[in-house]
Amino acid sequence: MQSDEWTQGPMRSREDEQRAREDAKAWRLLETTLQASIVEQRRSRRWGIFFKTLTFAYLFFAIMLFSPMGGLGEGKGANRPHTAIVELRGTIADLQEASADNLVTSLRRAFEHENTRGIVLRINSPGGSPVQSGYVYDEIKRLRAKHPQIRLYAVIADIGASGAYYIAAAADEIYADKASLVGSIGVTAAGFGFVETLDKLGVERRTYAAGEHKTFLDPFQPERDDERAFWQGVLDRTHRQFIEQVRAGRGDRLSDNPDIFTGLIWSGEQALELGLVDGLASTSTVARDIIGAEHTVDFTYRESPFVRFTRQLGTSIGNGVATQLGLNGGMPALR
Repeated sequence: MQSDEWTQGPMRSREDEQRAREDAKAWRLLETTLQASIVEQRRSRRWGIFFKTLTFAYLFFAIMLFSPMGGLGEGKGANRPHTAIVELRGTIADLQEASADNLVTSLRRAFEHENTRGIVLRINSPGGSPVQSGYVYDEIKRLRAKHPQIRLYAVIADIGASGAYYIAAAADEIYADKASLVGSIGVTAAGFGFVETLDKLGVERRTYAAGEHKTFLDPFQPERDDERAFWQGVLDRTHRQFIEQVRAGRGDRLSDNPDIFTGLIWSGEQALELGLVDGLASTSTVARDIIGAEHTVDFTYRESPFVRFTRQLGTSIGNGVATQLGLNGGMPALR
């Protein structure tokens, strides 16, 4: 009996050793396979990043090389008598295509061209910055005085409201379609209040400022009656400036309807009755029948797609930072 146990013991030991060697071999194989898989995933990820970067670089340089470079739109045909066209499209604001700098530059070139017989400022805008609108208004008045032989006509397409109408009021005459939206002579500044939000979330906001009213537009602080009254005074004064400029531009053509300056917006037909526009006509009608130069030349400054993309990217990043810092409170707007 003892002899059998003696022989079986070494046999079990050899079997256990053999099994252990096989298990170790299997684990090494599994480990090698896993490591190879990880290496392959890393290599694939690196190649993916490489090809994405290469694609982005290709698109970047393609945009730079093949997109229009932008600039003033003085096109073919400017060597003969023409009606100059300047587009006012979109929100009127700094660093936008409808900025005062772009509009004024376009208007100056249109007025100064020797073959310009008249100018149409074609408007399709809901308004925007009172500062930018006022700048363009003043420059139109100056250019009209400097070039009295050239008349400027504002033609409203879908909408010419608030700051866009502010600018239109500087023109010799204003025209619109019967269904255009015209007017909205008012000022707005809007925002949100989140006074109790941080308390509910258990978040403490720390603001450091010098000056009693420095943070009066902070949406996370309660409104004060004196600050609300002050801000309303700013809006009222801006509104009065707007009204004065419209009255100066339109003169006795305006009706005495008290609703004109309440911020209401009118159809083209209603605007004609109120004296907000001088007639119902399109750009081509004004060029052909009023200016007498049916041939048109576009003098509008246009940004290249690449410049527009980089500007919008920078603006969005800047706005995001300003939002995080609480710096972009509701500024007055002619809308």
